[in-house]
Amino acid sequence: DGAQKGAQRAASLTQRLLAFARRQPLDPKPIRIDRLIRGMSDLLDRSLGERVEVEFVGAPGLWPVEVDPHELESSIVNLAVNARDAMPDGGTLQIAVSAQTVAGDDARGLTPGPYISLSVSDSGTGMDEETARRAVEPFFSTKGLGKGTGLGLSMAHGLARQLGGTLTITTAPGAGTRVEILLPV
Repeated sequence: DGAQKGAQRAASLTQRLLAFARRQPLDPKPIRIDRLIRGMSDLLDRSLGERVEVEFVGAPGLWPVEVDPHELESSIVNLAVNARDAMPDGGTLQIAVSAQTVAGDDARGLTPGPYISLSVSDSGTGMDEETARRAVEPFFSTKGLGKGTGLGLSMAHGLARQLGGTLTITTAPGAGTRVEILLPV
């Protein structure tokens, strides 16, 4: 039993590393991200506990994106758990979905056109500039030893890049954190 659990953990670790390296086999399907998130509400409530209030902000008429729904769900759960951990006394977690248009002079290197923005914001402790810069590195974690793998943000970043999008972090100490994933329509 212990050997099987160890093998399952190793397989999960390998999958996350492949996601970071953007070499993970994906099964993309056209999905509406707002509907996917609404379908996750019970899972998020149970995962985050009573001390975290979850708010969802959607926009009408959003276009679908081609994404592996299971990998996107995993990314959302990872982002939400990171946010929960950054709010030790509880707080508010906001998940927002909106449409954006990327112009031809985009500094992030994105192809011009329509995108869907998925952001996860918390009212937690926030990060300093150096921590935020390193946050998407594999195995980098602000959590104590044995608490987390340091792969949640790197996996979400790898997924976004593999799908032609990007992940950005906006944060400051004491001001919470906002992680945004932009995916092309």
